[in-house]
Parts: sequence; structure tokens; C-alpha cells
Amino acid sequence: MKNWMPLALAALLPLTVAATAEADLAEAVAAAQAADIRTEAERARDANRKPAETLAFLRFRQNMRVLELLPGGGWYTKILAPLLHEDGALFVSIGTDRVREGLMGKPGFDRITVIEPDGEFTRVGRQFEGLSFEAENMDLVLTFRNLHNFTATGRAALNASAFAALKPGGYYGVVDHTRRHMQEDNYENWRRLDPVLAIKEIEAAGFNFVDYSDLHYRLDDELRYEVGRRSVSGNTDRFTLLFQKP
Repeated sequence: MKNWMPLALAALLPLTVAATAEADLAEAVAAAQAADIRTEAERARDANRKPAETLAFLRFRQNMRVLELLPGGGWYTKILAPLLHEDGALFVSIGTDRVREGLMGKPGFDRITVIEPDGEFTRVGRQFEGLSFEAENMDLVLTFRNLHNFTATGRAALNASAFAALKPGGYYGVVDHTRRHMQEDNYENWRRLDPVLAIKEIEAAGFNFVDYSDLHYRLDDELRYEVGRRSVSGNTDRFTLLFQKP
């Protein structure tokens, strides 16, 4: 029996290391969440968005080169920038105006790099297309609740650009509002995306599908209503997908 002990300990070691890394990440995220720069409205979304668990699932590490696409008002940027400030690097691209004006240059946010996109947003109906960016050697590309804004053509361009930006073995993490499978566009679902379609499109860009998470599964979202409606706003069912560049 004693001969098996070293093998048993060796088998447990990766699990112990992973658990320690996840605990360290959770502690660092909690510190970023407590920063004065975050608003009360942003703090109110913490429990729903679960940033520590989400980033752990997406294989985030604090020494990575990370590219955040369409950062919007900077909800995730305010968490990512402090985490990456010492040992990593944070890049943002596409729709960065609010991050530039309200965040960049402030203490702790002086190392964010903007990658200028190619082209301009062109509206097609209620969605965007015709925009890409040039980046390379990234470890992780992230986009949170944004793919639904693009047409199929726009998503293809965005996914292809994310693929080109990553180093081999790099990860692509996507979170978005869930639409019923194969449901056609209507007034209520235009800010939702079919996760099966998302997987198909991202794989078509060259990625391997790695995993999904039910962190943001919401049983009480009937997938019937526009995500801004009071009955579902802030509590939508969202798919969380992870891909890897071969």
C-alpha cells in the first residue's frame, strides 16, 4: 500500500495547485471589486455576473496578455486592469470611448492599451458590422454580452480577428444573452443569440470548442422577452463559452 502513496500524492498535486490559483484569483478579484472607482450600480451587478468564477472558468491568469473587445462602460475593465497591472497586460478594442474618457490614466489604470479598430460601425437594422482590429500574441480574448450586436457577417469578422490576435493555445471567452435555438429574429429577441449558432460560427473561424459553463443559467428567464425589460433585466439567462486556438 505504501508504494501507492507517491502516486496518489502526485495525482492530487494538480488539483491542489488549481484550487490555490483559483482562491488567489478570487481574492484578487474581491480586492478589485472593493475599489473606490467602482460605482454602486456596478457593485449591484457583482452577485449576478460572478466575475471571479467567470474569469476562472475562462482560464484567466494575472500574467496574461488579455484583449477585451467592446468594453462599453468598463464594468469588466475595472476588474481586469488591476488584476493585470503588475504581471500582465490589458488591451481593449472597439467601442472604447467611455473607457478612454472615464478610466484610462487614473491610478491603477495607466497601463491599458487601446488597439485602434479598422473601419467604422455600420448599422444594419439594429445590428453592427464592418469592424475589425489588428492584434497579435494574446493569451486570452474576452467579450461580454456583445456578439448579439452583430450580424452574421459582423460576427464572422470579429471571430476571425480574435483568432488572428491569439497565440497558438490561446483562449477565446464569450458570454452573451441566450436566444431559443433556431428562433428567427423578432422585436423581443434581437439582443439575444442562439448559443448553438455561436459555437458553430466560432468553430468556423478555426477555434476548438473547449467547454461551457452554467454559471449564468437562469431558470426564470423564459427567453421570451427583450433583455432590457424590467422582468428580466439584470437576470437574463446567459451562455458562457470557452474556445481555444489550435
